[in-house]
Amino acid sequence: MLRQAAGAFRALKCRVPRAWRERAKAVLGRGPARSYVERRALELDQIVPRDAKIEQLAEGFGFTEGPVWIPDGYLLFADLPHNVIRRWDPRHGASVVRTRTGYAAADIPPGGSMGSNGMTLDGEGRLTICEPGNHRVTRQEPDGRLTVLADRFEGERLNSPNDLVYKSDGALYFTDPPHGLPLEDDDPAKELPFNGVFRLADGKLTLVTAELPRPNGLAFSPDEKYLYVSNSDRNNKIWMRYDVERDGSLANGKLFLDLNGEPGQEPDGMKVDRRGNLYLTGPGGLWITDPAGRILGVIRTTHEPANAAWGDADGKGLYLTARGALYRIRLSIAGIRPLPSQ
Repeated sequence: MLRQAAGAFRALKCRVPRAWRERAKAVLGRGPARSYVERRALELDQIVPRDAKIEQLAEGFGFTEGPVWIPDGYLLFADLPHNVIRRWDPRHGASVVRTRTGYAAADIPPGGSMGSNGMTLDGEGRLTICEPGNHRVTRQEPDGRLTVLADRFEGERLNSPNDLVYKSDGALYFTDPPHGLPLEDDDPAKELPFNGVFRLADGKLTLVTAELPRPNGLAFSPDEKYLYVSNSDRNNKIWMRYDVERDGSLANGKLFLDLNGEPGQEPDGMKVDRRGNLYLTGPGGLWITDPAGRILGVIRTTHEPANAAWGDADGKGLYLTARGALYRIRLSIAGIRPLPSQ
């Protein structure tokens, strides 16, 4: 009888997804969920080596976001509730390099997402920063001064710029959800009647789409024919793909991936590798898909990741900002990085 019961338990355990079992252990106080790679297609072996290790590099932060690798050999990332930008390098670990980076006041209201968020580099290697609490996108000049790139659209103040990416022609695309406003869409300080994706080129700010209620992460395909945008909405966990027209506008928005059946956080930041595979932070981990949207696997970390960045000298180190921690995993394919040489 006991032998039959044990066999039935093992059979039930096999039918329960490992991700769910690990999360249940954490909820029940049986230790933190372990970090591991969930392989769903053989092609993942060409991307994530079988012996790849998920390293936790640092922890003890508030909510990490916006990672970007600096060619001098270090990573910058934001810590939203602490309103700071941190630096990590292999020799010294993590340290604060800038304060009041997304919200001008010293203290952020409890639960606020006003600290600096997405960051990237322009064609000259200058750091470009989304500042949700200040409702603007800025660029840090070599002497440390900040240049405001965008803070209003047709006279109305931006909501809370969240993530951004440069196209090779120098145009800047960024998302503008309401997450940095304490009451989001119902906040009396909200001036725009929509949450959009914008394009900034030659000093002109253009709305390229306003169809998503919570636009968040975004990335171009390697040939820049497509722009992918995540929808950070717990009730509609989807990613869209848009055609990029010759004038930089977007057209033919199509559903790329739907993860509404998966437990966990809403879609967030993303990256693309040189072969066009996508790395999407979302429910329970970092989802890896091929260019057609077929799921190849999931990198599951103890803390759910919110964004990612390609780093290391060869561009094959994938850094994950995940709640209060920072992770890295070495892959077989280099990613598309915002480097002046590209």
